[in-house]
Amino acid sequence: MTPVIEARGLRKSYGATRAVDAVNLSIQPGRIVGLIGPNGAGKTTLFKAILGLTQFEGDLRVLGRDPRSQRDELMQDVCFIADVAVLPKWLRVSQALDFVAGVHPRFERARAEEFLRKTNIKPASRVRELSKGMVTQLHLALILAIDARLLVLDEPTLGLDLLFRRQFYDTLLNDYFDKERTIVLTTHQVEEIENILTDVIFVRSGHVVLDSSVEALAGRYVQLTVTAEHVEQARRLKPFYEREVFGRTVLFFEGGPAEQLATGSGNLGEVRTPTIADLFVAKMQETGA
Repeated sequence: MTPVIEARGLRKSYGATRAVDAVNLSIQPGRIVGLIGPNGAGKTTLFKAILGLTQFEGDLRVLGRDPRSQRDELMQDVCFIADVAVLPKWLRVSQALDFVAGVHPRFERARAEEFLRKTNIKPASRVRELSKGMVTQLHLALILAIDARLLVLDEPTLGLDLLFRRQFYDTLLNDYFDKERTIVLTTHQVEEIENILTDVIFVRSGHVVLDSSVEALAGRYVQLTVTAEHVEQARRLKPFYEREVFGRTVLFFEGGPAEQLATGSGNLGEVRTPTIADLFVAKMQETGA
């Protein structure tokens, strides 16, 4: 199966700063991938490279195309929503639909109008009259109506309240995603999206530090919570990260120690698979990072 996105030795520098450093990754079709990292980790630069918005070194193919030389062709099959996405304040909703219908051959206006009928957004409303949540809904309506193979979302719900964020992801799953489409997204609200992800990619300082399917995490990582009398015994198994929580120590293990703990040997404390959010924090602060 041909990857939707495949990068080998991808690099991008801004002056003396290496924003993306020797990144290798492969994203398969029909996946929902969380690209997760702290501020300044290189996520936005990776997105810009994928979308053909910046030059880079190395090899990158998106839907089999080089974003540097085949961007016009590529963008027929790619949609993008960013946290900084803006529409002119004077623009009416109906005019936004007119514009996209005029520039994108795969835009289905009827589908966008059907989605907007489920909201409080009126066709005659101007963008300046809409709340931030409603503007995001308008962006989503425009995106959902384009028959694209790849959707890239860069903090799409930033600044929205919980209700709008939940509605956004529910709509994305129920009305857009299928096995023919791929979604790559980044967000700081990891807890809200971890139940919809099929894969995670953690980035730190321009490097990929974890690239895994969510399904494989359970067999690879273990979180162990111990009381004070078992801490030293647990540390001999060489956790890659630990922290204190309400007087107990939480330790994270990968590989052999994780397998040993998962099979029940040791009886040191409470064993479970870490959440994606907890694993992210652990990988960002692991010993030696």
